[in-house]
Amino acid sequence: MASIHRSGAKKSNDSTRLIFSAIVGVTFGFLVGISFPNAFMIRLNLHPNLFSSIDMAIIDRHGSDRTSNYSPSVGSDETKSSQAHGSDDHSKIYVATNPRGAELLPRGIVVSETDFYLRRLWGDPKEDLKTCPKYLVTFTVGLAQKDNINAAVQKFSDDFTILLFHYDGRTTEWDEFEWSKRAIHVSARRQTKWWYAKRFLHPDVVASYDYIFIWDEDLGVEHFNAAKYLELVKKHGLEISQPGLEPKDGLTWEMTKRRGDREVHKETMEKPGRCSDPLLPPCASFVEIMAPVFSRDAWRCVWHMIQNDLVHGWGLDFALRRCVEPAHEKIGVVDSQWVVHQVIPSLGNQGESEKGKAPWQGVRERCRSEWAQFQTRLEDADTAYFAEVGRGG
Repeated sequence: MASIHRSGAKKSNDSTRLIFSAIVGVTFGFLVGISFPNAFMIRLNLHPNLFSSIDMAIIDRHGSDRTSNYSPSVGSDETKSSQAHGSDDHSKIYVATNPRGAELLPRGIVVSETDFYLRRLWGDPKEDLKTCPKYLVTFTVGLAQKDNINAAVQKFSDDFTILLFHYDGRTTEWDEFEWSKRAIHVSARRQTKWWYAKRFLHPDVVASYDYIFIWDEDLGVEHFNAAKYLELVKKHGLEISQPGLEPKDGLTWEMTKRRGDREVHKETMEKPGRCSDPLLPPCASFVEIMAPVFSRDAWRCVWHMIQNDLVHGWGLDFALRRCVEPAHEKIGVVDSQWVVHQVIPSLGNQGESEKGKAPWQGVRERCRSEWAQFQTRLEDADTAYFAEVGRGG
């Protein structure tokens, strides 16, 4: 019995100690907890590089010395924009001249343009790029034309970024070519180059490139050299151009036919009734959409004219003149660097047979329909504009 009594007393003492320890622990935790915000702010003060001066001003809006670190000069764009936005609080940012959606950012952190330059996953970002290509060439391709594209790529130097748009979804097979491992590959099944161009060649994405080549996959390039081509483009002041076409199969317009007696031509004689004015398409101010080359500024305009739903681009060639002035001087065909249109309807065969028609027939019908729709939209836009500015009717 005595041993049982002693055991009970010991358990009672243990319970008392446990309760006492719990009370002390809770009290200590409470004291630490109520002092934590101050300790946190002290740590922030010891590490000012963790936040910008504006961040600190927002954290401590009521009088910390940190708020004085940001004070836009009177009359600066930030100050004017903030005041125009209805606020004199210098801890807030509003820059109306920033790109849409970025008005709340200071101008110095906004990066509105990009590129296709490949970068490393390690090291100093400043040391990533050994060279920065000045030009971009894109091909919309299927694997069946890989040998033809390989031959075409050889005509473009390392000063070009190579971008392939794959309409058949097959990309890895191209790695048999060494250049393909450095190229950019974008894949979406059964899409045209103008669908790709609208979605992946935004002017702010290709702003680093002086010229953009947007080419078909079925071009023979035996007599073409990209460097010599660009020399002539610059020499003759062409903002929109194409290489001359060898006068064989695939020639639709006289304007694009290669002339053997000159470097460049900018106008031509067409079949009777085709030209309402000798300085308008297709007699001048005109190139086709199979192998166009755009300057950076011209492409910024053309991109905005491409319609999201009109994927074949038919009719666009007749409207390119709207993006350069005077168009009959800045649009032309480079004769001494020419290509052969091989007329391979590979993308046309990506269509589907409907109502007993071959796949290519349905594709061709949509091309014609899109041309009519584009022309109607352009005319309607012209009419609406001139009505708005008081010159309609």
